[in-house]
Amino acid sequence: MSSKWTPDSWRAKPIVQVPEYSDQDALKDAEGRLASYPPLVFAGEARKLKKQLADVAEGRGFLLQGGDCAESFAEHHPDHIRDFFRVFLQMAVVLTYGAKQPVVKVGRIAGQFAKPRSAPTEKQGDVELPSYRGDIINEIDFEAVAREPDPRRMLMAYRQSAATLNLLRAFASGGFANLDHVHQWTLGFVNDGAMGARYKDLADRISESLDFMRACGVDPESAPQLRSTDFFTSHEALLLGYEEALTRVDSTSGEWYATSGHMIWIGDRTRQLDHAHVEFFRGIKNPIGMKCGPSLEPDDLIRLIDALNPENEAGRLTLIARFGADKVFDHLPALVRAVEREGRKVVWSCDPMHGNVIKASTGFKTRPFDRILKEVEAFFAVHRAEGTHAGGIHVEMTGKNVTECTGGAKAITDEDLSDRYHTHCDPRLNADQALELAFLISENLKSERDTRLAINA
Repeated sequence: MSSKWTPDSWRAKPIVQVPEYSDQDALKDAEGRLASYPPLVFAGEARKLKKQLADVAEGRGFLLQGGDCAESFAEHHPDHIRDFFRVFLQMAVVLTYGAKQPVVKVGRIAGQFAKPRSAPTEKQGDVELPSYRGDIINEIDFEAVAREPDPRRMLMAYRQSAATLNLLRAFASGGFANLDHVHQWTLGFVNDGAMGARYKDLADRISESLDFMRACGVDPESAPQLRSTDFFTSHEALLLGYEEALTRVDSTSGEWYATSGHMIWIGDRTRQLDHAHVEFFRGIKNPIGMKCGPSLEPDDLIRLIDALNPENEAGRLTLIARFGADKVFDHLPALVRAVEREGRKVVWSCDPMHGNVIKASTGFKTRPFDRILKEVEAFFAVHRAEGTHAGGIHVEMTGKNVTECTGGAKAITDEDLSDRYHTHCDPRLNADQALELAFLISENLKSERDTRLAINA
């Protein structure tokens, strides 16, 4: 791989999972306008995230990454953003309390608009049309005009991302994230269930701790970290024309940063070493992620790590494992051993969603919650066996009271899926299921911490 890199050097490489725009003049116009717009995020923020992820890579923290499968233009509402942020804060509190470690908070939000597809076209009856690739590219309605890729949608995605970021920054720093509000983060439909009761018990203990700290002279007014939080954004950087247009030189370091999000990742379908996505990612200085599926061989993983993180910088690269509940033990151990053998510094994160999609008896695409839990448990078991740090979780989730994933404490059945199946793409965990998952991970992190303390005693 040539050492020469520019933001557009990816254009000379093979590329997959991108749309074919019929109007090239409109495409150039949209990309040119994006290139003149202000950045969505800043290099200093990306460096701050990288520093926090470096601690995770060294076993001193945990990455919580989650959000919508695919953001929607039609559902861009402040209540949706607020409810997602509430659940995310709840999950982070559960994980922090159990692990006794910092939790790095990264949302799949303010940019998660493009989706890879297993086939370029979709057929309904005798009609075949281009697949829906996310609102940044085309529309979900099964109509010829809706499915035509439209480059102007990139401008709409930018504006929605900017508005979403503005609200998230206000939530994170304006008092909403204050730990004194820990009881107020619970959504109404979660309150009456087992997870609501379990969270309330934890919130009571946190409130007691805050009362003790307040008596000692430490409160949210004197300790800013108790009244605000760091929150970062991320998305799969599939549409490279959009990413290139928002890639800027940092004035303080002279280095290139993708300013579409703090962290971006390469999908399992676009991680070919000699292709465009790896070429683009190798030149930007953001923290980046890469999905690792069953087809990835250990030697290929090392070659990709060397291309994407040649300086072996801790916090630069997060490997997001997504195998399916029954395939973790077949694939993950060899990858972990290869990384350890070669001394590569990475964050290991678990995506228990994408390998566990099935079709329910009622015809809906779903993800059984027990399979999601099984993959998480297997992920932790492999890292315990290898003596490495299970560093993160990557989930598709929402604060809405949806019925998209079966199972969980409220035992959603195949028949229940039709009640509130709202996703634009893949099934998401609702708030109750997301909290249940957080408690399971918290128990695993506590066990990992106790084992480490016993070894060091």
